[in-house]
Amino acid sequence: MSPTAPRSLNALNFQHLLYFWTVAREGSVVRATKVLHLAQPTISGQVRALERSLGEKLFERRGRGLVLTDVGQIVFRYADEMFGVGREMQEVLAGRATADRPARFAVGVADSLPKLSTYRLLEPALSVGTYRLLIRVGKTDSLLAELEAHTLDLVLTDAPATTGHLHTFSHLLGESTVSIFGAQQLAARYRRGFPQSLQGAPFLLHAPNTAMRRSLDQWFADARVQPRIVAEVEDVGLLQEFGREGLGLFAAPTVVQSRIRAAYNVRLAGHLPRVREQFYAISMERRLTHPAVVSIRDSAKRELFR
Repeated sequence: MSPTAPRSLNALNFQHLLYFWTVAREGSVVRATKVLHLAQPTISGQVRALERSLGEKLFERRGRGLVLTDVGQIVFRYADEMFGVGREMQEVLAGRATADRPARFAVGVADSLPKLSTYRLLEPALSVGTYRLLIRVGKTDSLLAELEAHTLDLVLTDAPATTGHLHTFSHLLGESTVSIFGAQQLAARYRRGFPQSLQGAPFLLHAPNTAMRRSLDQWFADARVQPRIVAEVEDVGLLQEFGREGLGLFAAPTVVQSRIRAAYNVRLAGHLPRVREQFYAISMERRLTHPAVVSIRDSAKRELFR
């Protein structure tokens, strides 16, 4: 090991890290004093010492409260994982845990993926062995960085990893055509003459930086159809909630159309067979071996995207 590594590790004071983690978890220094049984100046001083050692600000003041900075969120996630493992170790040594304790399976889910599709993809992992599923939703690049740092076992997304993530491997699980949904009256109105009826139709679109949005924009341009954009929504679940309320039509993968209709009480306006959404499992393995990941891949190819 290089001489840099131990010096860097020794520079990290785990007591300071514990104080920081407690403040972040409790939401304030005042509440942390009750947990740690320490005075407020002591805790504040230890957190500042941690910030100095890391060379980064971990909190910023917003109004009367403290919020984590971007770096603070990263440090908190690592600290949470570390102290969680520490608690498990204590339980094992105290005889309160058994050898068949559920293994952790951590999955990052891109916020551009439809939630119902994500559930269908992850469902098989719960039936393979005994796993405690940890799901983190976020931007693909951030999730891939966590994958490379080995804090995640898998990332599910709608596009392969970019060239900036050279050590990851993208495994295509399958693809689906896209369908257009809306509240009952809205869907019925635009079902007639579909898809040209979408000209001027109220539409809820995914964020511009998503694969689904790029595919839809290309189709609109090719078909010379220009809908009236009501909203652009990053969170797909929220987009579909807006669709439930009749604010506009929205697109979703055809493979989960029955679940979409049931979950959001919406109706089908029509299909866009030339628009496709792809689903990828991104891992650090060229050849998938993790039992939960293998079950996700096999079930997707055998059932969801058959």
